[in-house]
Amino acid sequence: MEKPSKCVIVVRIAGRVGLSKDVVDTLRLLHLTRANHATILTSSPSQLGMLQKIKDHVTWGEGTPETVALLIRGRGEFVGGIKLTDEGLTERSPFKSVDDLAGALCAGDIALKDVEGLKPLFRLHPPRGGFRGSRKKAFVTGGEVGYRGEAIGDLLSSMV
Repeated sequence: MEKPSKCVIVVRIAGRVGLSKDVVDTLRLLHLTRANHATILTSSPSQLGMLQKIKDHVTWGEGTPETVALLIRGRGEFVGGIKLTDEGLTERSPFKSVDDLAGALCAGDIALKDVEGLKPLFRLHPPRGGFRGSRKKAFVTGGEVGYRGEAIGDLLSSMV
């Protein structure tokens, strides 16, 4: 039986106009300062509570090791704008490859901040082909925001 994922991938959908100060502060704490930014969180109760506060402005779901590796390999950067590669990762952490890092993130063994110099956010393209539904409705009702489970991988593959 497969172990459940302990990482959550969060993608900011909406911009900044019309947001309350609490929502802006929560987005900033999660490093989601602009639309089409993503981050990887552990599924701790405090971070899940933060997601509930910003649920109308982001979408999120459980990350699989393949999805996390796609995100890190495609959009991961070290401080200074240096693209994340297997060689650079080996120099700065005990991980031999991006796949090893993705597996450790999904298992909940480490967080993004534990890798020296790795930026905690991923700057993504807008989705190729556009969003499928309204950015004001929940995913379960045909929109884009809110919880989407493992379908986050489909969105990320069109944004990386």
